[in-house]
Amino acid sequence: MLMKTFIAYTSIWTLIALLSTGSSIAVHAQAENKLIRKGNQYYSDQNFKEAEIEYRKSLGKNDASVPGRFNLGTSLYKQKNHQEAILSFDSVLNAYPDEKIRSQSYYNLGNSLLKFSMDSAGATSDALQSSIEAYKQSLRLNPADSAARYNLAYAQRLLRQQQQQQGQDQQEQNQDEQDQQQQDQQKQDQQQQDQQQQDQQKQDQQQQQDQQQQQQSRDISRQDAERMLEALKNDEKQTLEKLKQQQVKSQRVTFEKDW
Repeated sequence: MLMKTFIAYTSIWTLIALLSTGSSIAVHAQAENKLIRKGNQYYSDQNFKEAEIEYRKSLGKNDASVPGRFNLGTSLYKQKNHQEAILSFDSVLNAYPDEKIRSQSYYNLGNSLLKFSMDSAGATSDALQSSIEAYKQSLRLNPADSAARYNLAYAQRLLRQQQQQQGQDQQEQNQDEQDQQQQDQQKQDQQQQDQQQQDQQKQDQQQQQDQQQQQQSRDISRQDAERMLEALKNDEKQTLEKLKQQQVKSQRVTFEKDW
């Protein structure tokens, strides 16, 4: 992606070139002009941190400086500080009505949003969608900008891929949840089955114990009956013996009286 920047030119702001890093404009006859030119030199030397420092100094002279804000955004972008670059380019859009500058600002804003959406800390479809809208705005102001058109297509393709991946991730998540629910249901069914088996085993054991106790009770009752019968027999036998003895005694007494 190309990044468009201001460069020093004449006493007026003019978009003059599209370089390897883009195009740039500088303002003349303002207190911050010297600092901006110095920042531009650092930027050309790819010393983006020093360029950032000079651009911030220029904003200290004139906080409303559009070139200062714009060029600060480009230096931040080059340092991969995309979040602050977004704020810088957005401030240009809010402060300057020129269509060419606004087109360049929308383009750079789109680049910053696109990069931010790809950062691990800012991976979000919202930033990606915002970058698409920024490229569209840039093309509305400058339909001939092929770089903006290319980046728009790239961002749209990236968004579709992201949405497809999200859809696939959602399907996988739904399948995982469904599988987990099925496993939980199977586990619950198995637990219920095991509990039923345990209950049945306990019931069978209880019935077996009851049957054994009943059998033991019957055996005891039979033994008691036999003992009682035996006792009755013994009592009857003893009674008969006593009767016999009494009869014998009676006969003896009668016989003696006859004498």
